[in-house]
Amino acid sequence: MTGKELLYIEDALGHEKYFQTKCQETVNGLQDAELKKCVQQMEQKHQQIFQSFYGLL
Repeated sequence: MTGKELLYIEDALGHEKYFQTKCQETVNGLQDAELKKCVQQMEQKHQQIFQSFYGLL
């Protein structure tokens, strides 16, 4: 893997971690159960993507 590719993966990991954090923060502020479930599913998806990128290393 080239240095540039590693930098791309590092950047992608940071973005996915950020999205996970924002989803967690949003879930904590939601009252609507359906909306909360939707955001929790988005958080799980970002966690899966994070793991996929991490697996490339």
